[in-house]
Amino acid sequence: MGLLDHYFGTRRPDEGVAPRTPLEVRSALLALNGPGVPFAVRNGTPKEGDLVAECRLPQLRVRLWTRMRLDAAKHEVRAVDEQWEVSLSEHVLGQRSRGPANAVYRVWGKETGPDGREHRVETLRFETREMKDPLRQAVLDAGWTWRGVLFRL
Repeated sequence: MGLLDHYFGTRRPDEGVAPRTPLEVRSALLALNGPGVPFAVRNGTPKEGDLVAECRLPQLRVRLWTRMRLDAAKHEVRAVDEQWEVSLSEHVLGQRSRGPANAVYRVWGKETGPDGREHRVETLRFETREMKDPLRQAVLDAGWTWRGVLFRL
């Protein structure tokens, strides 16, 4: 595994796992949708890719996407992460980024402790791994390679 593979999060399935069909991989990824999941997987447009996992965090003013393209010839899923963060600055409307999304978002609040003093308390926490790890694991369980990319799917 090369240096860029490590940076982009490329993972290969365990030895002896037989690769499944593209339809089974697509079904496994779409099956991740549910009420307790912080993201939704949907079919993508030709421009977006075969599948798109999207997570909206209105409390943090952040939207995350993982666009995926299934390559049946190589038995791999190429994935690119995109983020959109809305800024409250009057000069910048927001920030869009592309590449490996390894971030932890937190919201802090104040709470009065038993000693009567105010303390900072974490009221919300979201790690991008909460979205990416289940996607990656579903692909690896299907015997396919998860390949992170930066530009082209």
